[in-house]
Amino acid sequence: MNSSRWFLITLLILPVLIAVFDIGLVGAVILVMVWLLARWMITLRDLVRPQESGLHLDTIAASHFVEKVRWCLDRANIPYTEHQNVGSMGAFFTGRSVPRLRARTGQVTSSIGNSPEILRYLWGNYGHEDTELRSFLEPTADRIAMEHTLERYGRNLQVWVYYYLLEVPDTLGKAWGLKDPNTPAFQRAIAHVIAPVLRRLIRLSFNITPETVKKARHYIEQLLATTEARLAESNFLVGDRRSYVDYTFAALSGLWLQPEQFGNGKADGVRLEPAEYPQGIRDDIARWREQYPATVSFLEHLYQNERSGVAQTSV
Repeated sequence: MNSSRWFLITLLILPVLIAVFDIGLVGAVILVMVWLLARWMITLRDLVRPQESGLHLDTIAASHFVEKVRWCLDRANIPYTEHQNVGSMGAFFTGRSVPRLRARTGQVTSSIGNSPEILRYLWGNYGHEDTELRSFLEPTADRIAMEHTLERYGRNLQVWVYYYLLEVPDTLGKAWGLKDPNTPAFQRAIAHVIAPVLRRLIRLSFNITPETVKKARHYIEQLLATTEARLAESNFLVGDRRSYVDYTFAALSGLWLQPEQFGNGKADGVRLEPAEYPQGIRDDIARWREQYPATVSFLEHLYQNERSGVAQTSV
């Protein structure tokens, strides 16, 4: 566990210590000052001590938006270290969503959130080293327009999958990483306790109701109908060559396609077997597979033939 996480935990514990030991005002002020001094010393240590440069990707193993970034990094053979987290807990309690890329250069660490912004960073920072990679990640107007459409598709898929999984806490917990040893033990312990709160927050934040899931399913199927027409005539979602948009579509569709290659080995600990999904999810998947064969063939081809890359470390 890195120092930032330790200090976040101690910050949460401070009020409990003050209450349990009935520490007075002066003692509380001293305790806080000691905490601030310790935090400052850590900051100074990080400034003067050489730090390992490189990329660190904060993730939720099962996240389809994470898979979009992870896949592009793997394809480009860009080294990175993945830091797996419990699903949703960070977003609600620290305000940090995933994927989040932290790039260490010298004494400075830059933090970049949201998958489109992360891909823009990779394009700008690594594209000059590799002409083919630059072409693959180039954010043309047509690609960005489709990426925005796919971002909405990904959010609707979240509404769709949560509508069903919120009703089966054990299955949802597995998808969140509560049974995966790659998820930090302290996060798993906390998430087990506050899981009901997390489920309630998700329901509220995504406004998950029978009506909203109906609308989400309608948008998903509109998008799939559009890709079906396009992919019946072309091997590419946009333009006449492979691009990050194709991987984006495949990564986001991993929620319902359920390919074995999803995550390139990094999501195996949270993988759900078909029988673990609620019947509503299984019914929709079966219908989409039947109605959109060109899309399914395109997605399966990408996973079977292009979902590979350098195996990255995970902590």
